[in-house]
Amino acid sequence: MSDKVIYFDNNDTTPLVEPVLQAMIPYFTVHYGNPASLHQLGLEAEEAVSEARAAIAGYLGASPEELIFTGSATEANNLAILGAAGMASPRKRHLVTSKIEHSAVLNPMKRLEKSGFKVTYLEVDREGFVDPDDLRKALTDETLLVSLAHGNHEIGTLQDLQALGAVCRERGVLFHSDAPQSFSKVPLDVGQVPVDLVSINAHKLHGPKGIGALYVRRGVKLQKIMEGAPQESNLRPGTENVPGAVGFAEAARIAFQDMTADMTRVSALRDRLIDRLLEIPHTHVNGPRGERRLATNADITFKYIEGEAILMHLSMRGVCVSSGSACSSKSLTPSNVLTAIGLKHEDAHGSIRFSFSKLNTFEEVDEAAEKVKEVVELLRSMTAFVPQIHSETEGEGEVFYKKKKEEF
Repeated sequence: MSDKVIYFDNNDTTPLVEPVLQAMIPYFTVHYGNPASLHQLGLEAEEAVSEARAAIAGYLGASPEELIFTGSATEANNLAILGAAGMASPRKRHLVTSKIEHSAVLNPMKRLEKSGFKVTYLEVDREGFVDPDDLRKALTDETLLVSLAHGNHEIGTLQDLQALGAVCRERGVLFHSDAPQSFSKVPLDVGQVPVDLVSINAHKLHGPKGIGALYVRRGVKLQKIMEGAPQESNLRPGTENVPGAVGFAEAARIAFQDMTADMTRVSALRDRLIDRLLEIPHTHVNGPRGERRLATNADITFKYIEGEAILMHLSMRGVCVSSGSACSSKSLTPSNVLTAIGLKHEDAHGSIRFSFSKLNTFEEVDEAAEKVKEVVELLRSMTAFVPQIHSETEGEGEVFYKKKKEEF
């Protein structure tokens, strides 16, 4: 195990930065009151939550009253989907999503299917994009809600929320977007983009874990999914996470302060690593290139070897990466995202996600690239299914691979 760590797993979580920690500490030790209390400490806590709410809402172009604090983006997704379904009339029991969504969207959809809702799972193209025409064809008079992520958690695809939201508006359908990966990386103004519900969290932007939020456009009705006291506009009971809200607001302030410059630099890190890794034979990028991809994300398939083996060998060399979303990375089934864009199961199993933040450096990219090359060469030397790496064409390698597999 290496003492030095290169952390390229920022799409799963990011390290808390010192200014955020310092902003939070007083709300553990000094201003520790319950926001529901009427004494001095309670009023101080209530004011802190209100200021944090207003700040975060402002980065979305929303009013403070439209932002509901939750415990995570997963909870926000559940509140959006299950909450909308709870208010649905008997004639509005159809939902639409895509095959590449996070489990925090897909699993609530599956739960509703079991209770009688119909769900349409849209296909995507090879880069993970939903075609607005496909969405338009999927909508019916019974459609209640569409849920599509802004930035995909595995392959970084940035959906065109403007075009997709316009389709929903045409039919009077609620539009929800799961956006923790894109919040603070890509501008999103709910006053300009036709979206009704947006899920975000703090720990994807160097803020604390355990705090998220749901934007709910004024006039949208949701049913609460937990019972208790009437906090958060009677949609999310429980004592507010005051230090978490303060930390979320401070993390957002820092992230939005130089967002354009930071993401330009991060996208250069991403592209440099992709270019270095594509020097390895039988390797390809999953998802789009350029501006239609999250600056923070690179997903690479290394054919003929297992991604889990790559991950473990890189971890021993001090490079932290992921074989997919941390929420599903312990599953042995291939990624729903990668199979949806057309990858074979064996290629999906050979994929690794590298994800970056503004704290990463070009030196780390170059060092990690060399270690990846070393690991891939080692693992391919150990497998019976390895192709002729020095074949003149990919096709010759494929033929050799099939032959070796048949002999094995």
